[in-house]
Amino acid sequence: MSEKKIIAVVGATGAQGGGLVRAILGDATSEFSVRALTRNPQSDNAKALADAGADVVAADMDNPASIRQAFDGAHGAFCVTAFWEHFSPEKEVAQAGAMAQAAKDAGLQHVIWSTLEDTRKFIPLDDDRMPTLMEKYKVPHFDGKGEADQAFRDLGVPTTFLLTSAYFENMIYFGMGPKKSDDGKYAVTLPMGDQKLPWIAVEDIGKCAYGIFKEGAKHIDQTVGIAGEHLTGEELAAGLSRALGVEVAYNAVEPEVYRGFGFPGADDLGNMFQFNRDFSDDFCAARNVEVARALNQELQDLDAWLASNKDRIPLD
Repeated sequence: MSEKKIIAVVGATGAQGGGLVRAILGDATSEFSVRALTRNPQSDNAKALADAGADVVAADMDNPASIRQAFDGAHGAFCVTAFWEHFSPEKEVAQAGAMAQAAKDAGLQHVIWSTLEDTRKFIPLDDDRMPTLMEKYKVPHFDGKGEADQAFRDLGVPTTFLLTSAYFENMIYFGMGPKKSDDGKYAVTLPMGDQKLPWIAVEDIGKCAYGIFKEGAKHIDQTVGIAGEHLTGEELAAGLSRALGVEVAYNAVEPEVYRGFGFPGADDLGNMFQFNRDFSDDFCAARNVEVARALNQELQDLDAWLASNKDRIPLD
């Protein structure tokens, strides 16, 4: 039996990377093995990956030498950054550049870079329809990733640019689930008007990434956008109502209201939703449910995800 091809997975203990690790390890016939990159191989999550069969190695995205070492001998890599850990687009750009250079130096055959649109291509900085943040961004956690695409292209790294969607899990961990108002009624609050927003289960991102690696060269130098379902706010609320057994309304607010909610990153997310709303046709078209299903036959829509996860959504 020939040796399995190694996929180095950045952020292996995180959401997207963890999903890919589990997808590969869960396939007994896989042609790939997993090298799970993490800053702390002694963490409980890292130890669980090791117990499941992953080769867990230490790597710090702020230390280019450690990335290069971790990529050595691998066939491919899944590259992702974690904006919400530090709120710095500049750090994301630097980390992506270091990963691209390490991939080039290691001679990787296929890299998946988890990216997003650079919204400044749609809304220039001098466009006052949306406030400029940090002096040079419209949606910082999008723009840094989109800007970093060029590092992979400039270095000629064989890359698939993966566009992801809003996580269904944001309703569990990120406060986007139903909230009870003073009158005791539940509502989800989004500044999306009547426009659709693409959503996906985090586990399905990993499974789709695995599908891309399995199909190989077909997706190199391509942008692949994935979603589990495109939903209006009303459709999201209706799905939650069915699953949770309580009436959930859709509270449509304006982006400027959302930007003023005061939690860390509210201005960034308010701008993001405004971009999603104002360019909904483009944003949804770039995230094709059928493309995702072709990569991952277990793709979940909202109802399927809620069937397994409704009890995890906090109802205050």
